[in-house]
Amino acid sequence: MKFFVISDNTDTQMGMRLAGIEGVVAHSKEHVINELNKAAENKDIAVVLMTEKLVELCHNKVYDIKLNRRRPLIVEIPDRHGNSGVIDSISRYVEEAIGIKL
Repeated sequence: MKFFVISDNTDTQMGMRLAGIEGVVAHSKEHVINELNKAAENKDIAVVLMTEKLVELCHNKVYDIKLNRRRPLIVEIPDRHGNSGVIDSISRYVEEAIGIKL
C-alpha cells in the first residue's frame, strides 16, 4: 500500500518525494478533486496526505471521502506556512527518529 501527497506547493511535494512518496501539486479546487478521485480509485493508494490549505479548499469532498469510504485514509499535513502547531511535533519526531534537526 502506498502513500500519495496532494500539495499546494512544490516544497512540500519535493520533500515527500525525497521520502519516497509520489504526489502532485494542485492549486485549483477542480484539480484537487480530480486528484482525490484518481487516488480513491487507485487500489494501491492507502493514504492520501493533503496540505491544510487544500483540505480547506475542498473540505466537502474530503469529508465525503472520509465518511463514506474505507479507503484511502486522508491525512491533513501542515505545509511550510502551516499554523497548527503540528510543525513542531513533526520536527521533534524527525529529530528523534533520524537525528536531523529541521
